[in-house]
Amino acid sequence: MSETNASVGNKPPKISCRGVTKSFGAKSVLAGVDFDVQAGESMVIIGGSGTGKSVTIKCVLGLIRHDAGSIKIDGQEVSRMSARAREAIDRKFGMLFQGGALFDSLPVWENVAFGLLHARNVPRRKARDLAMEKLAMVGLGPEVGKLSPSELSGGMQKRVALARAIATEPEIIFFDEPTTGLDPIMADVINNLIVEITRKLGATALSITHDMASVRKIADKVSMLYDGKIIWSGPIAEIDRCGNPYVEQFIHGRAAGPIQMQVRRL
Repeated sequence: MSETNASVGNKPPKISCRGVTKSFGAKSVLAGVDFDVQAGESMVIIGGSGTGKSVTIKCVLGLIRHDAGSIKIDGQEVSRMSARAREAIDRKFGMLFQGGALFDSLPVWENVAFGLLHARNVPRRKARDLAMEKLAMVGLGPEVGKLSPSELSGGMQKRVALARAIATEPEIIFFDEPTTGLDPIMADVINNLIVEITRKLGATALSITHDMASVRKIADKVSMLYDGKIIWSGPIAEIDRCGNPYVEQFIHGRAAGPIQMQVRRL
């Protein structure tokens, strides 16, 4: 189901994709992706491995150039922007990468302050203070700022990565499989932090995940990507009665259904 073009309060969607396509050689990954994310909304894109979730988010971020279609941020078409205009758009973004993507050669505080130091040219002392504030927001004390990422547990590394994602107080935060590799308790802690922090910042969130516990905790709206297109989109409260057999198979983790996984037999 495609999103409508209606905007909220006469403002354009924070993120709007229409007919977005992307192929790698002969392989078509995105075949006309349509969705909107309104300001202050948390939308999660679900789908199996290899369905194009990561490619979708990378196209919106500008890390991958889409082949065709429209991607707009605050009503501005990003594909035809100058480098300077695109830089202004990018300043609105924060990103929590799937593996954390922390720099082992830098102490924790400098990891958190990386964007402040290198993109915003904030003085080191002020950047350090701001990093400590963001570490506190994710429940980590100032002593953690002196450590290296290798001295942290997986859960603490994910918190540091979240602190970095919000260090510049972005308008839009992207979450790439935010609970991957975490035990269920720590995953719930991260989900709660995502909800709390995005609301506190008033940020818009676009996430991709296959973890339904995470989806149910952080999403206002869910869109399912399958075969290169969004096949269902709606409020999280409606997902269990959506009536879409692909969505129902996915959210309940059933082997039997219209989604056929390719399994190599020995």
